[in-house]
Amino acid sequence: MSGWFELSKSSDNQFRFVLKAGNSEIILTSELYTTKSAAENGIASVQKNSPLDERYEKKVAANGKFFFNLKAANHQVIGTSQMYATEQSREKGIASVKNNGHTDAIKDKT
Repeated sequence: MSGWFELSKSSDNQFRFVLKAGNSEIILTSELYTTKSAAENGIASVQKNSPLDERYEKKVAANGKFFFNLKAANHQVIGTSQMYATEQSREKGIASVKNNGHTDAIKDKT
């Protein structure tokens, strides 16, 4: 089963999306957007940029955990991963975003 995007509205009326893998695990979380159309544009940006190796910025948090950002061509962060215990798990997370990020499936929970 392939992944999907979930578009939702926060308690302060902003919008965000997550990309979920086929096992329902969240593999990428967006920033908050002020409009639904801006969040939908973010989803389109993930669909476009997720296959490209150069769009992944690999990082290490202050606590030593590993994570990554998916960036657009203009270097804006589109989404951020969860924290991973190892570099190997982070690589698996990137591979999952590459495999699922192209999906057209969007569950609108707004």
